[in-house]
Amino acid sequence: MVLTPFGLRFRGRLFPCSIGRAGISTAKREGDRATPAGIHRITGLWFRPDRMPRPAAWARAIGPGDLWCDDPAHAEYNHHARAPLAASHERLRRADPLYDLILTTNWNWPQAMPGAGSAIFLHQWRRPRFGTEGCIAFARPHLLWIARHARPGTRLVVPNLAGPR
Repeated sequence: MVLTPFGLRFRGRLFPCSIGRAGISTAKREGDRATPAGIHRITGLWFRPDRMPRPAAWARAIGPGDLWCDDPAHAEYNHHARAPLAASHERLRRADPLYDLILTTNWNWPQAMPGAGSAIFLHQWRRPRFGTEGCIAFARPHLLWIARHARPGTRLVVPNLAGPR
């Protein structure tokens, strides 16, 4: 997978996508709304079994208690966690469809550096070219195709390109 000025290139296809509202950063920080530049790896695949069938054999179901910790002071920072969790977190099981299907990356993981940013996912977009909090987002059919063809360890190259996509 390679992010280009025209979208994400993967397995001979080009997928329109959205990136962080602040563009791409070589100095990613928690809450900066930037997509981190670098070479990342796909580490996980999560899906909502109440909204779609399992997209690949290695996909994990998202349940009501699944969270992602985004509190730099907490031991579970930038890791999957389970409710209840008093620390700041994102619920993976959302009312909207944005996290119905998630590919997680190894950005600042597994040894998370406090404040270096958390939860850089590939997920569904709100609408075309609408900036994210730092993730890379796609139309649902494109994300599903990517999820079906990606494997754990698939490389995600994010060059330091100027401007949001």
